[in-house]
Amino acid sequence: MLILFQIFILFFAPFLFLGLINRIKAIWAGRKGSPILQPLYDFLKLLKKDEVISKTTSLVFRIAPTFNIAAVIFAFLLIPIPSFGSTISFNGDFILFAYILGLSKFLMVLAALDTGSSFEGMGASREVTFSSIVEPAFFILIGTLALLTGQTSFVSIFSLLNPSAGYTELIEILFSVALFIMILTEGSRVPVDDPNTHLELTMIHEVMVLDYSGPDLGFILYSAGMKMVLLSTLAANLIIPENLSPALAIIFLVVIISVTSILIGIIESLMARARMSHVPQFIFLMTALSFIAFAVVIFFIRGGIR
Repeated sequence: MLILFQIFILFFAPFLFLGLINRIKAIWAGRKGSPILQPLYDFLKLLKKDEVISKTTSLVFRIAPTFNIAAVIFAFLLIPIPSFGSTISFNGDFILFAYILGLSKFLMVLAALDTGSSFEGMGASREVTFSSIVEPAFFILIGTLALLTGQTSFVSIFSLLNPSAGYTELIEILFSVALFIMILTEGSRVPVDDPNTHLELTMIHEVMVLDYSGPDLGFILYSAGMKMVLLSTLAANLIIPENLSPALAIIFLVVIISVTSILIGIIESLMARARMSHVPQFIFLMTALSFIAFAVVIFFIRGGIR
């Protein structure tokens, strides 16, 4: 059952996630909108198309999308499914998880620079700047949970969290909000970025992939959706109780992933993209929440009010 559900998340959840966002935006705009599975149809169409590759690019540009999607799939194997566990688990696996996602982004940045376009170099610079804020905050979050439980693997950390402690609920809220900010940043969604814009002064992720077409572009779109599903699943491990039956855990996981996509769709319908100078301030909110969670854990571990 775990394998079947993992296959569902791996191959269908990213497209359903993106499709639900588009449907929510269409509803708020008073339009019928495209089918929820439209991202899947677009992906299959891109797989059949030919590619146009610039003569100025090297091997890095050609292999980056393949390595990107491979890294995301490997990161998925490290994430535990509530009440089931993860395919790969060992002490310190959250460090590998973060660096695997960092490797995928590093390759895409190199590919953008490989085109020789100053336009794509500008987008790569912005992407690296925002990642330099997100990644330390993520390590603080996971390190806080590791300090709280005394464990260093995803499965052990989430299984040993004590939901009866009042401060644990506070940490879970802070962790969930911080991860939601990370989802918006890693997925290049509003207010960090607008995936539908084509203004060169505001584009970030989209400008990095302008030279891609065909199957490579499909892989890039798929991996972007998969990253958001991965982080939503990570947050779900904190919210879903450990003692639930597998069937109920799967239902709750699907609901949490769906609610996350609905929230993103509502935010993109009600808000405009933030000014470029204000985006780092928004992302630093994740860092602030991470430090608050860390301070709460230190306070109670050192014998604060229980």
